[in-house]
Amino acid sequence: MGFNRANIRSAVAALCVLASPNGWAELAVVVSGDTPVESLPASQLESVFLGRSSYLPGELRAVPLDQAEGRDIREAFYRDILGRSPAQIKAHWSKILFTGRGRPPRQVANDEEVKRLIAATPGMIGYIDAASLDGSVKALELVP
Repeated sequence: MGFNRANIRSAVAALCVLASPNGWAELAVVVSGDTPVESLPASQLESVFLGRSSYLPGELRAVPLDQAEGRDIREAFYRDILGRSPAQIKAHWSKILFTGRGRPPRQVANDEEVKRLIAATPGMIGYIDAASLDGSVKALELVP
């Protein structure tokens, strides 16, 4: 493997986005296998999950799918990938709901439910433990 810009960027993105400082399992941001998107800027992922944008690259409608509040994987996703605490996320959505500007992402119980719903719904995006990846969903490369 040569050291070109794309390889270095991919390696840095994987280290920055997927590694958890407390040793928790790696996360994978996933979409339907039919989704034409292969990579996603971290800033766009943040916009989708915080209700600021409803689109993936290529003007594909994005429907975020969240894990249940209180689950370790949810806390790791918001802390390690979006740089926000559970309290900050709760405050953000309280403000959005109060002003009537949006609704938080639908919450599901576990990785299996995330995979099942995403596999059946083009444009839906979520996150799972990387160990749960299988052929039913596609992991996106997150770029800084």
